[in-house]
Amino acid sequence: MNDLSSTSSDIHSRMSSGSRRRAAIAAITSVFARELRAYFFTPLAYVFIAVFLLSLGAFTFEIGRFFDTNRADLAPFFFFHPWLYLVFLPAVTMRLWAEEIRSGTLELLLTLPAPVWALTVGKFLAAWTVAGVALVLTFPMWISVNYLGSPDNTAILLAYLMSFMMAGGYVALSSALSALAGNQVVAFVLAVTIGFIFTVMGLPLVASGLSDLLGAGVAEGARSFSFLTHFEAAQRGVLEIRALFFYAGFIVLWLTLNTLWISSRRAG
Repeated sequence: MNDLSSTSSDIHSRMSSGSRRRAAIAAITSVFARELRAYFFTPLAYVFIAVFLLSLGAFTFEIGRFFDTNRADLAPFFFFHPWLYLVFLPAVTMRLWAEEIRSGTLELLLTLPAPVWALTVGKFLAAWTVAGVALVLTFPMWISVNYLGSPDNTAILLAYLMSFMMAGGYVALSSALSALAGNQVVAFVLAVTIGFIFTVMGLPLVASGLSDLLGAGVAEGARSFSFLTHFEAAQRGVLEIRALFFYAGFIVLWLTLNTLWISSRRAG
């Protein structure tokens, strides 16, 4: 509550200088800072990052059999990113709005002199930053593969950037469902379920099944909305502009829904 009061004071002080645009930017930065404090002044972010790194290492070395490939690349490492994001990022994000609703601070937050979309963006950027920090801390993998051989570092950098964009998609989805559900457990289950659908639609087995049941056009259409489909090219070192548009559009879509659902709570 003290954080919220200081956030309100911060925004009020910045509004004195002027425009609605500045008020929105003030709200984004204030909410972003407040949420980052909530993550890093508690064990939440550290536990998430530690478990994420341990899980990613275990999957890469034990299941991906990193050393058995005899190739100087990070394909076994990037392969597991979507599947780990699918579980870990809803766990980080489920509290964003559900906790505000549970504790009764949402009403106070909505009285801030700022548009709802700015509050949504501030919260989203904070959770996305936590995901980005976790991703950056995997750099020992990059160093290791350079020590073992001569990988295509441009391709690896591209895969990292697209992985970060993909993480933004999972975060935006989970944040919106936190606003919709108003309960952390329900938000987590919904986010994993819907995220799973947007992930598996890119698997050949699922595409084949959809093609048999509904036709090749429907299968191809469903495949084009999968996180996996748009991450595959980046893993091969190929930059596809449509993949960038897909992830950016996916983030904007779910942030818009997030804003609408929170606005409806204020109206109700």
